[in-house]
Amino acid sequence: MGRITKNRKLAQEKLEKDKIYSLSDAASLLKEITFTKFDASVDIDVRLGVDPRKANQMVRGVVSLPHGTGKEVRVLALVTPDKEAEAKEAGADFVGLDEYIEKIKGGWTDFDVVITMPPVMGKVGPLGRVLGPRGLMPNPKSGTVTMDIGKAVGEVKQGKIDFKVDKFGIIHTSIGKVSFTADKIVENAHEFINTIIKLKPTAAKGTYVKSISLSSTMSPGIQVELKSVTD
Repeated sequence: MGRITKNRKLAQEKLEKDKIYSLSDAASLLKEITFTKFDASVDIDVRLGVDPRKANQMVRGVVSLPHGTGKEVRVLALVTPDKEAEAKEAGADFVGLDEYIEKIKGGWTDFDVVITMPPVMGKVGPLGRVLGPRGLMPNPKSGTVTMDIGKAVGEVKQGKIDFKVDKFGIIHTSIGKVSFTADKIVENAHEFINTIIKLKPTAAKGTYVKSISLSSTMSPGIQVELKSVTD
């Protein structure tokens, strides 16, 4: 077993074993037990009582976090020339079409989100081989294939995120930074969890949200009480 670092030991001393914390207490405690020299991400894991192998129990959606993620999101807008100015004004980092399609075919993926429009999906579709495995393929359900390019780019820049349950029944994402106030972490987590609750599949039986855990980069996980999130 590896040696427990001083900071890890301090974190474990502050964290009561097997205790389930209110969301507010968990957010405050998380800031106390994070000792990284950089601004660590705040991560949330939600374990659901669904079987993701069944199409009628898949949970996927989008949510706009009130305070964003704290992360600089690089947006690529694959659009026709008449939409380029709109994309640029909304804050897209890369704007164009054919030249970027060729770059992606060559392996370029130096971006976080791709936003495009229905008329060019015929050109974008073949990029699925590169973008799909990285979770970058635009999708109408996530709002990344739309004619309202400016709105879509703006929402992503302001904190809109796409999430999907994995094969283990867990939804994992970042909802902020440790530098956020505890209140901002709470408000982002509240919005995220309640969005997931609204997406409960009718085919899901038994307990839907089985557990919630809040953590930061390199910190232990803190168990969160569901009731404190939905109140």
